[in-house]
Amino acid sequence: MTTAAPLPASGLIPLLCEARSRTFDLVSDLSEEQLLGPRLAIVNPPLWEVGHVAWFQERWVLRHWRKMPPSLDRGDALYDSAKVDHDARWDLPLPNSRATFDYLERVLDRVTASLGEREPGPQGTYFVLLALFHEYMHSEALTYTRQTHGYPMAPLGDLAPSDHGARGTERAGGDARIPGGKFQLGATRDLPFVFDNEKWAHGVEARPFSIARTPVTHEEFALFVEDEGYQRQELWTEQGWIWRSRMGAHHPAYWKRDIGGGWQRRHFDEWVPLEGRLPVTHVNWYEAEAFCRWAGRRLPTETEWEIAASAEPTPDATRLADRKRRFPWGDEPPSFQRANLDWRARGPVSVDALPAGDSAFGCRQMMGNVWEWTSSDFTPYPGFVPDPYEEYSQPWFGDHKVLRGGCWTTRSLLIRNTWRNFYQPHRRDVFAGFRTCAL
Repeated sequence: MTTAAPLPASGLIPLLCEARSRTFDLVSDLSEEQLLGPRLAIVNPPLWEVGHVAWFQERWVLRHWRKMPPSLDRGDALYDSAKVDHDARWDLPLPNSRATFDYLERVLDRVTASLGEREPGPQGTYFVLLALFHEYMHSEALTYTRQTHGYPMAPLGDLAPSDHGARGTERAGGDARIPGGKFQLGATRDLPFVFDNEKWAHGVEARPFSIARTPVTHEEFALFVEDEGYQRQELWTEQGWIWRSRMGAHHPAYWKRDIGGGWQRRHFDEWVPLEGRLPVTHVNWYEAEAFCRWAGRRLPTETEWEIAASAEPTPDATRLADRKRRFPWGDEPPSFQRANLDWRARGPVSVDALPAGDSAFGCRQMMGNVWEWTSSDFTPYPGFVPDPYEEYSQPWFGDHKVLRGGCWTTRSLLIRNTWRNFYQPHRRDVFAGFRTCAL
């Protein structure tokens, strides 16, 4: 394990409290029935998920780091995701919502009191941030769940309004030409915290390529649907066609025809007209790959994606320079003007928006708005060693695909150019889209 750069308790406690407040925002309006929700293979019961968040924080910060006893005797049997089968989570003797929410509050109180007693140092900072970022990821997953079940958008009224530059911008498009050269793929050791699957930066030799400046839009994907892309087997991989046939899919998830023959999409519990310049969302890897074949394009590899997001060209633009950016626009942290993150827009914004967030090559919205599928399998980097939370990456190598860049619900403190997300190729619940490369 590489310990995190130490942070003072005074800096960590407000982050922990804000994350817990957001977790409550995402579930506190739901009924007991909604907190269990329908039994589905792709999402968890929200009641189980928030209990798991508290259990994880207690396990790593209090029990592992501070060597304190658990506050819930049967917590391991209920909430250890590595040992509790997904399908069994609806049948567990879960505490009711009030008891679960009390557990969330009790664990946070114990953690903040512990930090108040002793500064965390590098090792303590690592485990506090591990639990914090884990909660960030589950708050995003809870948003997926609300969308999947058709629940209303969570009441997040404390968010400051921002138009994210979504109005009055010129239409973006075309390809960015990326030169070849040597590139350091992965996280560098100067970052304050990274996950094990990002470790460590290692040299790769990249060939020149061309990548779309924006993600694929609703209007572009609708052309694929109208051209019977879902009915043409030659456009699909073998496994993709098996999935399409089994699901009977004829269009992206949450689309339907309106009475005039156009398209609508479901945004949580509301049906809205399909906005042409918004990025297509809730498409899986198979659908993205089929679109690319139809369009005479391809998905980028994760190496190409990271180069387009973080590299810079030499002055003559013939090679990749040595410098690598933490975010597409540079090393400054995300802002409302650069990236659609943190639920601020309460959904995706136009692909033309946020020019201030462009990469050095003019690629837009490589951070936030929608996760982007890549062609790459999720595999370890050279010399991979699992961190203490061994179940985070290692069990999923080989049968998942890599996504990059974050989406509108991703927390800005979590995301960076080297961050690797990973899902199985059939998943449509994720706020995921894609951009394409020239063949």
